[in-house]
Amino acid sequence: MDKYSVEIVPKAEKEFLKLPESVRMRIRKQILSLENNPRPFGCKKLKETEYYRLRSGDYRAIYSIDDNSKIVKVLSIAHRKEVYR
Repeated sequence: MDKYSVEIVPKAEKEFLKLPESVRMRIRKQILSLENNPRPFGCKKLKETEYYRLRSGDYRAIYSIDDNSKIVKVLSIAHRKEVYR
């Protein structure tokens, strides 16, 4: 199985850097694991979009998967109250 490359858009990077350190460590590990498995157990495809959601406590990472070019693009990382807006 080929590895996917993980890209984080600038908006998501800004959101990520604002998170508490403990949350950042946990989410960083989960995002890096998307290289090997872009659809891990517990990820969820969002209704009526082509995006996926990764849960980490009260925080969510929203990302898209391009299987043809093997790219996972992280679009947003935020608290669950704000991430879907």
